[in-house]
Amino acid sequence: MSIMLNHTIVHSRDRDAAAKFFTEIFGLPDATPFGSFLAVRLGNDVTLDFYGARREVESQHYAFLVGEPAFDEILGRIQRRGLPYWADPVHRRPGEINMSDGGRGVYFQDPSGHNLEIITRPYSSDISP
Repeated sequence: MSIMLNHTIVHSRDRDAAAKFFTEIFGLPDATPFGSFLAVRLGNDVTLDFYGARREVESQHYAFLVGEPAFDEILGRIQRRGLPYWADPVHRRPGEINMSDGGRGVYFQDPSGHNLEIITRPYSSDISP
């Protein structure tokens, strides 16, 4: 049996706001309640299970491989909201898009401070979505 990621828990300051932000920015269906979680299903059948943490949330990094049209749509939503974005993970190149490995990439933050990344090609790879 091959090993595949099924789900991961995303600790959030406000799980409802975090899940809503994510589904709106990425253009996904609303999250589905599952116990204490709000589950957001991604295209590869992985879910991000948003959870309201009862402690300070430590920033994590989540990277998403998207197609070229989806990249434009997501970046457009980021820009329309006036959200800051960067070409690099340490946020030294504001308002820029990186062109690494023949694709495009951008970083932005969710309401809990997680560093989200969208890329159109995996780094150091010939694979595209």
